[in-house]
Amino acid sequence: MTKPLLELKNVVLKVNRNTPEEIKILDHLNLTINAGDFITVLGSNGAGKSTLFNAIGGDLSIDSGQILLNGRDIAHDSVEKRTRFLSRVFQDPKLGTAPRMTVAENLLLAQRRGQRRGLRPRRLNRQMDYFKEITTTMHNGLDERLTTATGNLSGGQRQALSFLMATLKRPELLLLDEHTAALDPQTSQDLMHLTNQRVQDQQLTCLMITHHLEDALTYGNRLIVLHHGQITFDVAGPEKAALTTEKLYSFFAEIE
Repeated sequence: MTKPLLELKNVVLKVNRNTPEEIKILDHLNLTINAGDFITVLGSNGAGKSTLFNAIGGDLSIDSGQILLNGRDIAHDSVEKRTRFLSRVFQDPKLGTAPRMTVAENLLLAQRRGQRRGLRPRRLNRQMDYFKEITTTMHNGLDERLTTATGNLSGGQRQALSFLMATLKRPELLLLDEHTAALDPQTSQDLMHLTNQRVQDQQLTCLMITHHLEDALTYGNRLIVLHHGQITFDVAGPEKAALTTEKLYSFFAEIE
């Protein structure tokens, strides 16, 4: 039997700890993620979706439970240590890139993710042909802006760069936190197509938060729903393929 890539076991995460306003955002949450899973994550506001990602990424410490990577508990590992296996793209295009650095310089940083830092020549020019090649795959003019400061890109180009940086060195786990939500409909659709293609081509393991039911149904092999800090719905394969937006709407109506 194949060992899961990542397991969350009875994970509890509270905010406003030890105050009258203490709230459990994750309430004994259990989740098993297998290598190659592309999981779309749904849930109403406050259900715990981003908190789940923050717990996996180490941005928030859990109160109890385990987070197992290939069987090893990483619940107390630092954010920096987790970047060796994890990449994340945020909703805000301004996050995930350095605005005063050029597109090529940002890509060079991403290429060295997880490596020990030290004083050494950048050798940026040696990489320019490669960076030109990979940015061409974004089909949005990013390949013509390698020497442009990232802060001067459009929102769509900047988010495409963030996604490219997150997948440049194949991560064991990719977290997409509503990464198309801040984009216009056409740019959002284009990035989703590119996302799906790269996830399939690189056989990535991916969790993607979305509020678009159509995207949750269209993409991925598995769909989960969070409600009050727990996973209340987990469907995969043919069962997921048989879902419709009407069935999902009715499910949300039942749990509210």
